[in-house]
Parts: sequence; structure tokens; C-alpha cells
Amino acid sequence: MIRSLTRLNPLRMLLALLAVAAAAAVLAACSSSATSSSSGGGSSSGGSPAAATAGSLKTATIGGATVLTSASGFTLYSFAPDTSTTSNCNGTCAQNWPPVTGPATASGVTGTFGTIKRADGSVQATFDGHPLYTFAGDTAPGQNKGNGLNVNGGLWHEITTSGTAPAGSSSSGSGGGY
Repeated sequence: MIRSLTRLNPLRMLLALLAVAAAAAVLAACSSSATSSSSGGGSSSGGSPAAATAGSLKTATIGGATVLTSASGFTLYSFAPDTSTTSNCNGTCAQNWPPVTGPATASGVTGTFGTIKRADGSVQATFDGHPLYTFAGDTAPGQNKGNGLNVNGGLWHEITTSGTAPAGSSSSGSGGGY
């Protein structure tokens, strides 16, 4: 009896190891998928607006307006219900409109950069009193699909280098789902 148990032990151990490896692979895939869908695919390759983090911002001309962008060229937005000290975009809203985290600056841009503390305790960059966001619907640098949208309880506008949104300029009109 003891001999038959020791003979099965290596087989059981191999099966257990294979099961653990398979479970780890499934968990890694689920974790990667959840991160990608909730944050717009946070990667440092520049293929995601969620990559907007503390540091140097840039400007770009999009639809005839000079707008503030992340270092990777994704348009930055403001949310009308926000105040200079409070972000009103949390939870699902912040998944679709990822906050620009940490302090930020942009060379040659006239205006005031600052930060606020979000409800979750993280630090969000501001420009001229507007908390800054990217938009998950912008899938490539140079897009401004979020400009002029009225979702999550208010209007979203791209941040122009004067600190205000241009009147009525939106390449996407209005839409929903975000």
C-alpha cells in the first residue's frame, strides 16, 4: 500500500503543478484584461490615454485649436462640474476619463499648473484651476473625441492653452456610452 501511494505522489504532484500553472496563467490574463478595460490600457508605449501621468505635458493643434496634451500626445480635458479644488469624476467616470496624476508642467504654456487631492487620496494635476483628464475613447494621439460630450453629469471640453475650451469645436459631436 505504501509503495502504491509513493508511486502516485509524483504523478499527483505533476498534476497539481500543472493545475497551479494553468490557474496562474488564467489569473494573469484576467488581471491584464481588467486593467486594460478599466483604465484604457495603461501602458507606457503611448498607445493609451491612461499613460498620462505626472511630468511634462505638451501642446498640439487639433481641429484648429492648440490644446494641452499628455506627453504621448493624448488630448487633455476638463469636466464642467469640477471645481478648482474638487474632482467630481470618480468610479466608472474616472475609468472612462482617467485623471492625469501628479504635478505636471508644459514648456512654453502660459497658465497655472497645480494639483488637487482626489477622493481616493491620489493627486491629480490641474491647469488654471481645472482638474485634468484624458479620455478612454481617444485611441490615438491627436484625437479629441471627448470634446463637447455631455456625459457623467456634465460637459467635457478639451483644454486649450488659454485654459478655456473653444466654443463648439468637437470632432465627434455628442455621444454616449462613456
